[in-house]
Amino acid sequence: MTVQELLLQALVLGFLGLGAGVLGGVIGFGTTIILMPALVYFYGPIQAIPVIAIVATVANLSRIFLWWSVINWKVCFVYSITAIPAVILGVNTLVSLDDRLVEITLGLFLILLIPIRRWMRQQNFYLKLWQMSLVGAGIGYLTGIVATTGAINTPFFLAFGLSKGAFLGTEAASTLSILFTKGITFHQLGFLNATAMIQGLLIGSCVLVGSIFSKKIVLALPEKKFLLLMELVMLISGASILAMSF
Repeated sequence: MTVQELLLQALVLGFLGLGAGVLGGVIGFGTTIILMPALVYFYGPIQAIPVIAIVATVANLSRIFLWWSVINWKVCFVYSITAIPAVILGVNTLVSLDDRLVEITLGLFLILLIPIRRWMRQQNFYLKLWQMSLVGAGIGYLTGIVATTGAINTPFFLAFGLSKGAFLGTEAASTLSILFTKGITFHQLGFLNATAMIQGLLIGSCVLVGSIFSKKIVLALPEKKFLLLMELVMLISGASILAMSF
């Protein structure tokens, strides 16, 4: 690869990282969805997976730092205690599953979650603390199988009664345990090497800068518009996953 190609790659990924950091910092997910096509193009599908894991870890650390004061740590603990073993199980069963079927199921699930979440809000349905452990087990297993499940977390954390900064910080802190476990498992399987870590950290630094700018947007955004924005990205994410499956 020539110097010009390396510079072009760095500029494209840096620009996308900034945009992904802002979007992910506002709605709590979408960072890896934006970066995934470019990472697969530049690095290939195998190398892109551990790089995405590193970028997602940096993105979640930035959200934890920004919203530390409003994080619900009880939810993080209950969620993580079942999510961690579920991730290990998901990664180790990945090879036995049909990727296309998983992608179609996830895409449809994301789209259907929009009317389901609205119905839940109309019924004043809220999840209890112990029920978040069931969510952690399910999301943890799915995260072990696919590259990203950030959007799927959204309706469950909202159904617990979290919103805006509290939602962003608590979801990020809960997901961090999943990402660490996934990274360790990929390392043991030989996918997460020093090159992938350096690439992920460099792109993650751009995401971090974008996340810092997102806090002012979140604080100024009315809750109704905040929820509508998340639903829009969930719809786009679900449709994108379905499109990729075909």
